[in-house]
Amino acid sequence: MPQPPTTIVDELGIALSNLADSATGAFTPTLRLGVTGLSRAGKTIFITALVHNLLTGGRMPGFTPLAEGRFIGARLAEYPDATIPRFAYEQHMEALTGSVPSWPESTRRISQLRVVLKFQSKRWYSGLSGPSTLNLDIVDYPGEWLLDLPLLGLSFAEWNAEALERARRPGSGKEARPFLDMLDSIDPLKDANDPDAERLAAAFTDYLRRSREHGALSTLPPGRFLLPGDLEGSPALTFAPLPPASQAVRGTSLYAMLEHRYEAYKDRVVRPFFRDHFARLDRQVVLVDTLRALNAGPTAVADLETALTAVLGCFRQGETNPLLRPFVRKIDRILFAATKADHVHHTSHDRLETILNRLVSNATKRARFAGAETRSIALAGIRATREGTINEGGETLPTIIGTPIKSETLDGVTYDGKTEIALFPGDLPERPDSLFEDGTPVALNFLRFTPPQKLDRNAGGDVVLPHIRFDRALDYLVGDWLA
Repeated sequence: MPQPPTTIVDELGIALSNLADSATGAFTPTLRLGVTGLSRAGKTIFITALVHNLLTGGRMPGFTPLAEGRFIGARLAEYPDATIPRFAYEQHMEALTGSVPSWPESTRRISQLRVVLKFQSKRWYSGLSGPSTLNLDIVDYPGEWLLDLPLLGLSFAEWNAEALERARRPGSGKEARPFLDMLDSIDPLKDANDPDAERLAAAFTDYLRRSREHGALSTLPPGRFLLPGDLEGSPALTFAPLPPASQAVRGTSLYAMLEHRYEAYKDRVVRPFFRDHFARLDRQVVLVDTLRALNAGPTAVADLETALTAVLGCFRQGETNPLLRPFVRKIDRILFAATKADHVHHTSHDRLETILNRLVSNATKRARFAGAETRSIALAGIRATREGTINEGGETLPTIIGTPIKSETLDGVTYDGKTEIALFPGDLPERPDSLFEDGTPVALNFLRFTPPQKLDRNAGGDVVLPHIRFDRALDYLVGDWLA
């Protein structure tokens, strides 16, 4: 998937924005970190854990600057762009540490936060200059919006063909049938009217939503249809794919109306997101709910692989010439993270990483060719379970222990949100290729768990958030900038 096409005006806007960033950080360097992932991948938890661990110096032996005693501390600072919503870190921590801990609300729009890091550099002149500082700007955005970027290179007719081909696949019949039936009943060459456009858009959105919920499918743009934010109900989000026109299209037809709205969606929604936010990142985290796809079956696994390849193709990857950095930014490191590693036993963590490596293998080849580094890791930003064993039929099985969220169901049992259980989650395959060769779904006992009910505190009285391999992820993303 090629990078989204840009105009001269786009490139000029990107260069001016980068120049403004450079001027603002003339005395303090700035690292812009993008955090994304498809729905329910754990973006909010990842960022909350990242900020909290930096602010409190959490238990992170794998974070090199902290392990070497060079990390002095961090503080939150005013973000320079007053037009972008602030990431609600304090509210998310309140949810996690309240009398009845709960997971914070998921990412539904773009948000940003600046954390100023203070550290002692290892460079030879550090003893003369004293401690150094780094502005870490975290940009949080829904992965569904990222999947819209390839639309910039597709005409309405090309998108129609792709979207309808996907809807008519054998595995999509149940979810897509109501929309396809409605499409068959409407003449796209009839005179345009809003009620027809609204009915088609609603049926198409319902198909996308049901496909995401029932099949864990990922490659279902337009992403704003599922996460509309402030655009909900606007004409820019009131269109749907149509079959090819059988004759010349009149300017007053329904086809012409929806084509106009599709182009408006690209120009007024997708392109500004790419120009103003996405094209100005230095590093990127892509969070992946790998376990959910495995649990949903081979179609979801193959679809996730396609989505990840498309996602990576949108990034501006490679090393940036230091002389050009005030004008041009490229993503030089990309971290793919399989989240919810606490939902399987630690004996499966390496297998989970191996599976993720297999899913992103095509994407990482392109990134490395462009000059960017990539890494895959299985992690849990906040660990909701602990481990144990159970004896069953004379066999000792490794288990995870936690409290399932209220209304979670497994094997006919519905949980009340208060009862702690020991669960054998199942085994991940040793060979990731087996997921693609025989099409056999992985038999996982998959439940969502409540946040940890009791949290430790450090010597300073700050809450300690338990995690799995989170310190390794942070070290890869930020550690070299604190050297």
